[in-house]
Amino acid sequence: MPYDYNGAVVEADEEGYIQDISLWTRELAELIARGENIEMTGDHWEVVNFLRDYYEEYQIAPAVRILTKAIKKTMGPEKGNSKYLYELFPYGPAKQACKIAGLPKPTGCI
Repeated sequence: MPYDYNGAVVEADEEGYIQDISLWTRELAELIARGENIEMTGDHWEVVNFLRDYYEEYQIAPAVRILTKAIKKTMGPEKGNSKYLYELFPYGPAKQACKIAGLPKPTGCI
C-alpha cells in the first residue's frame, strides 16, 4: 500500500508502515495520520518525535508498555499513561504512532 506523496511514491507494507524510514517527513506523517483519521496536534507530535528519538537511540520501535514507561519517565505521569496515549492514538499508541512516525511496526504488536 504505497503513499503518493509530493509526486513520488513511498512504498509501504500491507499495513501502511513505510519501507524506507529515511523517506519520512512531517508532511508524509500528516498524510499517514489523515489515513488513520487522526488530526495531528502538538500532543501527537510530542509522542511521534519521542518515538523517533527513541528509535534513533535504541534501533527498535517500543511496544506499548515500554512506550508508556519511557514517556512517563521523560514527560511525567499525566502523559505517560495508557488513557492519555489511547486518546491520542485510539488504535494503539505504539502501533499507530509508530506508523505515523515512519518507524517499523513495534515488536509484539499484532
